[in-house]
Amino acid sequence: MPETFQATLVHLIEDDADLRHALEQGLVLGGFTVSPHRTTEEVLARIGPEAYAVIVSDIRMPGMDGLSLLKAALSIDPTMPVILITGHGDVQMAVDAMRAGAYDFIEKPFSVSRLSAVVERALEKRRLVLENRILRSTLDGGDELAGRLVGRTPGIQRLRQKIEALADTDVDILVLGETGTGKEVVARALHDCGGRAKGNFVAINCAALPADIIESELFGHEPGAFTGAAKQRIGKLEHANGGTIFLDEIESMPLDLQAKLLRAIETRSVERLGSNRAIPLDVRFVAATKTDLGEMGRAGRFRLDLYYRLAVVALTIPPLRERREDVPLLFFHLAREARARFRREIPPVSHALEIALMRADWPGNVRELRNYADRFVLGMWSGFEADDGAGASDMSDAGRRQVAPVAAGSLAERLAAHERALIEAELARNNGALKPTYEALQISRKGLYDKIRRLGIEGSERLED
Repeated sequence: MPETFQATLVHLIEDDADLRHALEQGLVLGGFTVSPHRTTEEVLARIGPEAYAVIVSDIRMPGMDGLSLLKAALSIDPTMPVILITGHGDVQMAVDAMRAGAYDFIEKPFSVSRLSAVVERALEKRRLVLENRILRSTLDGGDELAGRLVGRTPGIQRLRQKIEALADTDVDILVLGETGTGKEVVARALHDCGGRAKGNFVAINCAALPADIIESELFGHEPGAFTGAAKQRIGKLEHANGGTIFLDEIESMPLDLQAKLLRAIETRSVERLGSNRAIPLDVRFVAATKTDLGEMGRAGRFRLDLYYRLAVVALTIPPLRERREDVPLLFFHLAREARARFRREIPPVSHALEIALMRADWPGNVRELRNYADRFVLGMWSGFEADDGAGASDMSDAGRRQVAPVAAGSLAERLAAHERALIEAELARNNGALKPTYEALQISRKGLYDKIRRLGIEGSERLED
């Protein structure tokens, strides 16, 4: 499976400096990230099978011409979209290039809006190709975890590696993560990918258990154990024998019940209410919390001995704001699930929407993103800028401001606003580190500093090199 999913890029090749600059400005205004080049040779070292990129090149170029570039690019990746710009006398040449595998050609003179539309379609095709490759490699390689915990950022890759290492062990695990990050997904992956997969996976929401029957639900009871106990009941812990117990929102469990749970974990046995017989338990305990149990324990709101017993190994799920580059891919994954549920086709996903998805903070994490993907497939949402307010309360004001489009102002003002947004998004993806930011934007360190100062990007004095 590819290690990285490189950022979207339009490689623009034009030897006429004025035309190259004009086309670059027009494409940037259209929401694209553009890498301008004077010659075709500069591009070949920058593309590869995993590059999320499109090539736009004039046919008549000094040195290697557009047709030679097409052949060289397709030898690197036969699905790389190459769009050729042609003069009037080059139309037959361009038709021949289409037969040789070019994505499209545009005859001079043309409007930037027409070029942008062709680039948009080419990027959509490229995205689908890359996604299908990833899915095929996942299926061919039997990488079930990659299909459950979608993403290629280091944090999510480390999490998958830890799950693979722990799945076949019986060690108890504490899963840490904010609301909506997928704690039950991690627990089920630990169960399904290990030797307990044939046993039951029993999920218990500790916050939702009724207080008057919570003990009976967990431990079971014998007939006559209490008023209304007419027959024997097998508790959830016993029902999970041979499998996994998932204790979600463990921080919500009452303190008196925590002591009994601790004993069951330590002795690996359970006693039904109304019985003195200990029933052996062959289970793995996986607990999940969104709070600091150690801090709760020191405040007397959670048993520290239970915390230490559960946290033999702790797995932390990173929130979406810490793995922004995974968000578009995860959004597409959730959209495919929505397509299957709703029997609707997935609408085209614009490059501007992908940028917006990465720049939002997603306080509700995957759960919130799933809601947006569902509405997107249902045709009820096409982007943050067109949101009708449904679910908008889940997104911070800062997040909404970040994804709002530039709607007015002079050309210089619009270019500055768009440039500022691109730099801020890249800085956010790199957690404020300058070196990976100016490398990704393909400018010098000094150039990035100058732009940060000129554009008034907040917090620049705290940025790290």
